[in-house]
Amino acid sequence: MRKRLVQLHRYVGLVMAGFLIIAGLTGALLVWYYELDALINPQWLQVEPPAAHSEPLSPFALRDQVDAAYPDAAVNWMMLAPPDAHSPVRFFLSAKPGAPTLPIDELFVNPYTGQILGGRLWGDLSQGLANLMPFVFRLHHSLALGTLGTWIFGLIALLWTLDCFVGAWLTFPPPRRRDARHRPRRFWKRWAKAWQIRWRHGGHKRTFDLHRAGGLWPWALLLVFAWSGVALTLYDQVYRPTTGLFLSFQANPLDTVPTRANPSPQPPIGWEPGYRAARQQLEALAQDRDLTIHALERFAYTPHKNALKLMARTSSDVNERFGETWVYVDATDGALLGLYLPTGEAAGNTVTTWLTSLHIAAVGGVGYRVVATVLGLAVIVLSVTGVLVWWRKRSASA
Repeated sequence: MRKRLVQLHRYVGLVMAGFLIIAGLTGALLVWYYELDALINPQWLQVEPPAAHSEPLSPFALRDQVDAAYPDAAVNWMMLAPPDAHSPVRFFLSAKPGAPTLPIDELFVNPYTGQILGGRLWGDLSQGLANLMPFVFRLHHSLALGTLGTWIFGLIALLWTLDCFVGAWLTFPPPRRRDARHRPRRFWKRWAKAWQIRWRHGGHKRTFDLHRAGGLWPWALLLVFAWSGVALTLYDQVYRPTTGLFLSFQANPLDTVPTRANPSPQPPIGWEPGYRAARQQLEALAQDRDLTIHALERFAYTPHKNALKLMARTSSDVNERFGETWVYVDATDGALLGLYLPTGEAAGNTVTTWLTSLHIAAVGGVGYRVVATVLGLAVIVLSVTGVLVWWRKRSASA
């Protein structure tokens, strides 16, 4: 049994190694996505208020301005306020039906003057270094291969999850028949060696220890990243059906809303009235569930469902980067269509929120972001040392 598991761990590790090296390196960079992106693109991502107490313009006036500047684009996603006084407002564009492909789909606007600072086709590295961090994200999520790459990374994350248990089991010392009375004590004493690194020994012993102990010390966090990787890539195919066997999930409010054959390009109720209706529904939700609304962050229109979605950060959120409390209203009359709470509503969603927030380092402040960066580098070390251990054994048996 042990011999078979060693072979399984070895060859599954070889299959995963290259992908995990990419995931570890890109993940370590993505922890600092916004800081690095602002460093690369200061002309877009750093703005100065005209005065110390300047107030941003109405986000709906800015949306109308962007809508007029790009007649071939649908401006159906908007920020309600910049994240801080020195940041732009982002808009995401999509091509209208029958319109040519857009040269850009992410736009940056000065919230104080309304000036369009620039834009990019998100993740298209052919546009230069301005797209470096979005391209790093695409590499991390899908190898920059779209749906095919997402499936590949999802399968790798699934293998990684299973291999976490196989690898941990292989660190246990083989059982011994003699001296059964002291077996538990001897087990812990022998297993303690697996947690140590023989820094002063030869290269192979040190490499082997780095691989074994390097997987044991952060084992729980490695498992979190592996299984949350499945959630972020194979949510409907693997993660939710599996987790749903044990935990309940909220239904998607738009699943029961009929799809419109001829959707309106703009919300029939209007953007600002729709926002006010959604805000009223959010405030009613907060009162009913005893939630505190911290910030109203984003607003979006889904034409084929004729729905408006208000995204806010509330006391139900654990994600420190963006809110995941959502309210959906009908884009014609403002009636409530449904809601989503990231925690406290259904155990499956609560667990998933924590897993994914840990994965993207959106909890725990800067301290945890440093931990996540180190973990990304540790994944690279584990992958490289695993290949080196295999190569030495292969060379010795040749």
